[in-house]
Amino acid sequence: MALKKTHAAALCAVLLASGCSFAEDVLFPTSGTVAPNQAVTAEAMADTPPAMGTGSYEPIGVTAGSPTGTFVGGKVVALRADLQALQATLARQNQALQQIRNETVQDSQRYHGTVAAINARLQVGTTPGNPVLTQQWNAAQSELDRITDDVLKMNRLTNDVTASSTMAGFLLDSVRSARSLSGAVDEDHRQLRILEDETNRTVVMVERLLSELTSDSIRQQQYVASEKQNLNTLALGIKNGALFAGGLTSRVNASYDTAAPARTLAAGETPLVTIRFDKPNVNYEPALYAAIKSALDRRPSATFDVVAVSPVGNTPGTQALAATNAKRNADSVLRSLTNMNLPASRVRTSSTTSPAVSGGEVQVFVR
Repeated sequence: MALKKTHAAALCAVLLASGCSFAEDVLFPTSGTVAPNQAVTAEAMADTPPAMGTGSYEPIGVTAGSPTGTFVGGKVVALRADLQALQATLARQNQALQQIRNETVQDSQRYHGTVAAINARLQVGTTPGNPVLTQQWNAAQSELDRITDDVLKMNRLTNDVTASSTMAGFLLDSVRSARSLSGAVDEDHRQLRILEDETNRTVVMVERLLSELTSDSIRQQQYVASEKQNLNTLALGIKNGALFAGGLTSRVNASYDTAAPARTLAAGETPLVTIRFDKPNVNYEPALYAAIKSALDRRPSATFDVVAVSPVGNTPGTQALAATNAKRNADSVLRSLTNMNLPASRVRTSSTTSPAVSGGEVQVFVR
């Protein structure tokens, strides 16, 4: 269903109540309609954990053989013992993999249960900084830390399996080389052929284990990094007592560029959002989020200018003080955008003065 003008007016009222204003035509042209933001449920907010591999890599065993009394027969006995030791190591590594998977699934279920509870409460609205939600957020952080520990276990196991893979390749070469040794009887070669086949199958099994484990580890690392970003956005929602429907995009650290040149506003240029810092603790974040989200919904490639606008002072000292305060406020807005997961590469910061401004304000432009 298209977003009608009444919805735009309602959003404008929210922005004005938050100490912000925005230009309706920037987001909602006078002609045509704009698709509304879809309602986001608690289940949609929580990203599901990535699926992990399901393979189980139990060694196939080693066929017993009888000593022949030859030098090559002695090599066969030693190589068979090496393969048995490798398969025993592989069995332990497979057991460790299954245990890590079970722990990761349990930790992920606890984490997403906690996050879903927070989202459900925020979706219906709550008090800013609700201590119950803060406690739940801390629990979610601890649960995500446990998933991080699971990823570290995967990485350590990956290193161990890599060593087993190297050993398996060396052992296969050794078995093949033994067939060229002189002084062997037919029984030695028969046992070597069996040993080569079993070593080759073990090599294949180790490589499959390593490939699946590596994929699991990479996916889980990406998942944890994404959930850390989501927790940042969730903390912002708890602070404001309202649901922030996920981050704007992938998070990139940002800071205010104090060396940015002064910005000159073009004639007729209208800011997307104007935040007036005319009182302490202006609650601008919900309105800022709504405006940026709407802009990105309309134009996903949009970038933004955050401009610190200060009034023209009567003296150089008062003007410098006003400019410093405006830049501090712009820094706060930039941190908010960062916490909303808007990359620094999508934001350009600058400052300017204006005789039309009586107090410090921050203007955000779409470009």
